[in-house]
Amino acid sequence: MTTDTEGPALTVDELAARAGVTVRTVRFYSTRGLLPPPVIGPRRVGHYSQEHLARLALIEELQRQGMTLAAIERHLRQLPSDLSARDLALHRAVVASWAPDAAEEVTREELERRAGRPLEEEHLERLVAMNVVERAGESFRVDPGLLGLGVQLLDVPLAHGTILAAQGVLLEHSRAVAHELSTLLREAVGRHESAAAVRSLSAHMQPLVVQALLTTFQRSLKRELREWLEES
Repeated sequence: MTTDTEGPALTVDELAARAGVTVRTVRFYSTRGLLPPPVIGPRRVGHYSQEHLARLALIEELQRQGMTLAAIERHLRQLPSDLSARDLALHRAVVASWAPDAAEEVTREELERRAGRPLEEEHLERLVAMNVVERAGESFRVDPGLLGLGVQLLDVPLAHGTILAAQGVLLEHSRAVAHELSTLLREAVGRHESAAAVRSLSAHMQPLVVQALLTTFQRSLKRELREWLEES
């Protein structure tokens, strides 16, 4: 069975396993209105979509940022009701950028459970090459914010070398943008400001800059694709 969104429908147990939370947590969030109700299928079994999974990831990220459930409820109510799983994932990426890196160490079994699929050695090598996963002896260090994206890239019909080349392009240009923005901020703040003042400015600017970069990149990519299609 599938829902009206990409990806297979999930039972509440599968949803909880993929999100790394308990079934009780899923049901609690549902009663608070943080998650929309599931689609009820045969035998009155609830089926959840990829949007539910992405929304759970966003809720967990907001909690890591220190937001209370009441604050998260207000935050989610302000979001458009028709956001797709990809839209929610982008929103989560912006939120996650406000906090320092928080890699988790997990077993291979837990990694596969969160990925929602078996991971062959080839898959693991690709995730390692994309800096989504790092081997730590018998376990793995994984960036929760990148795992979903990395797993999706495993199925992209492009050669592994092309994906890594694309990653290199993004890394090179993002570093260049960060350097130029840093230079502008240095000039705006001045040399005599305290380290605390610089950190405060950075904390306020970072989410705004990340959101601006995402929006600008999306618009630029759409324009490039449109021109590519018009030429072909």
